[in-house]
Amino acid sequence: MRRFQLSHKLLLILLWSLGGILYCRHVSAQEKESKPKGKLFIIGGGNFVSVLLQDLLDQAKLAPGDYIAVLPMASEEPDSAYIGFRDDLQAFTKNSIINFNFRKGESQIANKIDSLKQAKLIFITGGDQSRLMAIILHTAIYSAIHAAYRNGSIVAGTSAGAAAMPRYMITGRELSDSVYHSTFPRLRDQDIDLGEGLDLVSNVIIDQHFIVRSRYNRLISALVAHPTLTAIGIDESTAIIVNGRHIRVSGAGQVVIMQQPIDATFTPQGLLHLNSVQLKILTAGDSFDLPW
Repeated sequence: MRRFQLSHKLLLILLWSLGGILYCRHVSAQEKESKPKGKLFIIGGGNFVSVLLQDLLDQAKLAPGDYIAVLPMASEEPDSAYIGFRDDLQAFTKNSIINFNFRKGESQIANKIDSLKQAKLIFITGGDQSRLMAIILHTAIYSAIHAAYRNGSIVAGTSAGAAAMPRYMITGRELSDSVYHSTFPRLRDQDIDLGEGLDLVSNVIIDQHFIVRSRYNRLISALVAHPTLTAIGIDESTAIIVNGRHIRVSGAGQVVIMQQPIDATFTPQGLLHLNSVQLKILTAGDSFDLPW
């Protein structure tokens, strides 16, 4: 009787182990199927230098009938933001460049949403990323962007459009001060305001205009708040091209990568003490892989 009980327990353990293996394989297959076919083209703001625009179109591989959808809602003057980007890009392509200026509550217009979903290149202009997400978040617009990305479209953005790409979005707001600073004057505890972004790339935090505006303090603050993520500071006229976990740098400037903060603590006054952080500075043509 005791021998039977031991065998029965062993059988249960084997079945449990087999179930775990099959489940892991199932999850792995699901992850493989759900991996987006598209790419992200994330620009740190500034001027659209020709090498960036050409690289953007090279990545998009537009056919003659394809069109480019521009989402200008981050801007206070969305029509001007659209026209500025259209005029810059028209010198490089004959494809149609269409203004998709959604307004608050306008996300249920089926034909407009379907047209956004079918766009081979979606471009998000600069402005205020919180203004952008107030219109997009948890709407059919958000779903259409994700559907296009999954199906092979390029989703691009500059400045605010860059900051909005990850799951955790730097808003630019400093929690310890109501006055806006282009960078944080101190590294303090719980000082970074992060909003909910587009979640097109989940394992990074992105800051823009990075070197020109010396935004190290606020990106370090974001990294310390989420130490398992990779913090990426993209300078003006510079982009990262995200293809799965592989990233390549394009453009005229630099990209700063910060990872793996070690022994982050705070003084009683709330000042950050950090033992070390991994830092890289990359230029055009450099590439790296994100940890998965």
